[in-house]
Amino acid sequence: MTAPPTNADLFEAAQRVIPGGVNSPVRAFGSVGGTPYFVARAEGPYVFDVEGRRYLDFVQSYGAIILGHAHPAVTEAVAKAAADGTSYGAPTQREVLLAELIAEAAPGVEQVRLTSSGTEATMTAVRLARGFTERSRIVKFAGCYHGHADALLAAGGSGVATLGLSGSAGVPPSAVADTVVVPYNVVPALDEETAAVVVEPVAANMGLVPPVPGFLEGLRHACDEAGALLIFDEVITGFRLGRGGAAERYGVTPDISCFGKVIGGGLPIGALGARTEIMQTLAPTGPVYQAGTLSGNPLATAAGLAALEQLTPAAYAELEARASRFADGARDALADAGFDAAVCQVGTLVGLYCGAGPDAGRLPVDYDDARTTDEQAYARLHAELLARGVAFAPGAYEAIFVGLAHTPDVIDDAVASIADAATAAELRG
Repeated sequence: MTAPPTNADLFEAAQRVIPGGVNSPVRAFGSVGGTPYFVARAEGPYVFDVEGRRYLDFVQSYGAIILGHAHPAVTEAVAKAAADGTSYGAPTQREVLLAELIAEAAPGVEQVRLTSSGTEATMTAVRLARGFTERSRIVKFAGCYHGHADALLAAGGSGVATLGLSGSAGVPPSAVADTVVVPYNVVPALDEETAAVVVEPVAANMGLVPPVPGFLEGLRHACDEAGALLIFDEVITGFRLGRGGAAERYGVTPDISCFGKVIGGGLPIGALGARTEIMQTLAPTGPVYQAGTLSGNPLATAAGLAALEQLTPAAYAELEARASRFADGARDALADAGFDAAVCQVGTLVGLYCGAGPDAGRLPVDYDDARTTDEQAYARLHAELLARGVAFAPGAYEAIFVGLAHTPDVIDDAVASIADAATAAELRG
């Protein structure tokens, strides 16, 4: 009988046929050391690797999982949809239902175009803004990650930050010639050449950096004054901070909103939405072309509808309470262990910064601040947590995702593991 493969076996095989052994750089363990665990299955707050080891998972598919892994409502909806076929290349009722749900929930959204990923959504939003305004310049913020489209990759966070890159090889200067990068939390000066300002309303790809008071309101005013469009990238915050996302939480309505993650219930999906006047600029009603064979995929829309049905106001209140329980517990555990770190919370999202940071006791407010995090200290903590069966993302610039499957008892177990791991990591430092 052949022995099942180990994580090391699979990683060795993967490196022969997949660049770096992973299909997304954020899954690589290069910045934290060690061998990636290969997931065999998942359930609730846990993932299980091919060696049978269980991990309490705070990666949660980088935010796409909010109910917990293999939630019955989602898996049953997907199985039922799959039995009717997996892709048609033709419209379906669930596409309409999901678009209606997003339009009802998201401020400023009247029409929706579904895509297959968040990257496609933000890429299309930029093209749409340029087509609608007949302008070329895009303003983005350092440390905000909007997917890997050429024009938006400059000074991105997430895996780009972990790899120490300012953009990417293969992106010619012409592709970013009309992209202006400015500091987060500072309202930039705009002119009549600016088509749009694109921003993560809560920056969740350089750790977790909330908007300072007046920042989002200032962007809205600046865009109105310049005749530019304001694009909110809510791929992470949409339907996670609440039904109306960051736009509802902060009371600022963008011109275009981008979504992903939660709206697919764990399957690949993305979406952008805006008022009808803007959305009608998209083909087939307008001159801005965008298409996708798998856009509105029947499995993804089934999973998304099933997941969003579970997200009631009471569910969001409970999720925020659990995020607070985790953030408060982790903050105390790290302090008691003498491990120099700061924990940030914005509603249902949690972030971690290792080291004293720009000024002791002050949380980062922009990308330069965020890059002062001690990546070596994070690597030590990550390894110690993994040894205790707790999985954080293998990169110091990712958010920590608490989900509805993280019950109070599970959170308390995680906090106890953080206390032990931080003590061990501090001794190794």
